[in-house]
Amino acid sequence: MPTTATASLNPDLIDTGTPPIPEAQGWARAYGGARGPLIDLSQAVPGAPPPEALLEKLAAAAAEPGSTRYGGITGDAALREAYATEISRIYGTTFAPAEVAITSGCNQAYVVTMMALARAGDNVLLPTPWYFNHEMTLTMLGVEARPLPCAPEAGFVPDVATAEALIDDRTRAIVLVTPNNPTGAVYPLQTIAAFAALCARRGIWLVLDETYRDFLPADVARPHEVFATTSWQDSVIGLYSFSKAYAIPGWRLGAITAGEPALTQIGKVLDCVQISPVRAGQAAVTWGIDGIRDWRERNRAEINVRADLFRKAMAPLNGWRVLSAGAYFAYVAHPFEGVKAAEVARRLVEDCGVLALPGPYFGPGQENHLRIAIANVAADRIEGLRERLTGFSV
Repeated sequence: MPTTATASLNPDLIDTGTPPIPEAQGWARAYGGARGPLIDLSQAVPGAPPPEALLEKLAAAAAEPGSTRYGGITGDAALREAYATEISRIYGTTFAPAEVAITSGCNQAYVVTMMALARAGDNVLLPTPWYFNHEMTLTMLGVEARPLPCAPEAGFVPDVATAEALIDDRTRAIVLVTPNNPTGAVYPLQTIAAFAALCARRGIWLVLDETYRDFLPADVARPHEVFATTSWQDSVIGLYSFSKAYAIPGWRLGAITAGEPALTQIGKVLDCVQISPVRAGQAAVTWGIDGIRDWRERNRAEINVRADLFRKAMAPLNGWRVLSAGAYFAYVAHPFEGVKAAEVARRLVEDCGVLALPGPYFGPGQENHLRIAIANVAADRIEGLRERLTGFSV
């Protein structure tokens, strides 16, 4: 009898780690509630819905018959124009709508950008600790995620000289996330400028993921000067998410800022993976850029207050160290020498009802660390951490 061959899956996909947040959330099911309601600090999600006015705009746009039709590959013209105007204000220079593409979330923006920049066998530098979806995307594409270690004593800010030493003839890009996920670190203007200069000089791309740009401290005038002071179109690509600042992660809207030649190629990928982003969400956000600006500013101030509250809540706890905190995140060193971070996180939720993510989700060398998503919960829940963690041990 003839034999039947076994169909196989893409080996690069098989080698890609499974999404880690569902695993951590599974640990929470073992919590019995003895310490009160679960304090979920695992996933970066807005802790409250958007303002009622934006909800009304979303509902009205969803009811429009035109919202059911395909839109432009790179997004509807109205949102591209409004977003170009918005980033022109933020960065102090002029952007054209043709330099903007709207995507189904920033994760998709990253995936299509990496597909445009690199192919199997190439490498991309990712500062570690890294955002796990960035590494997962590269692995499934057959692209090496080359770690660029960032030291806690340097505030988890990457060093440009260290990065240059890692570049070879297969390096296609360096990715920076600022404010950073997972550490919360805000990269100094001069660091971002130095990386932009390095990439331009070496003929590779700098990809700036600024998902948390809207939560910079109030004394930071603008995220960086690269767009305003360089010929950035040939070597810099910006990524953004509307999910956090507008509190609409379920509507999956993000953006890419790139020079027109690069965006033309990225558009080919977008046509294959999304055809067009959700149109009702685009219409509502077009209004919301100005319509909820005051709400967004108040939200930014509140998130920055939570970072300070978290530091104060953790300060009296022996052995716990807040290594960095800002925007949505804090990165913490736990005090249990030799205990794997996953075990600390599992016991923390089972015994205390506090769910955090273990450091190894974010790259090599992170066993002593936990990531905390401080924007998920209100200030009173953050203040309750001190009581729950007092006396905790593994």
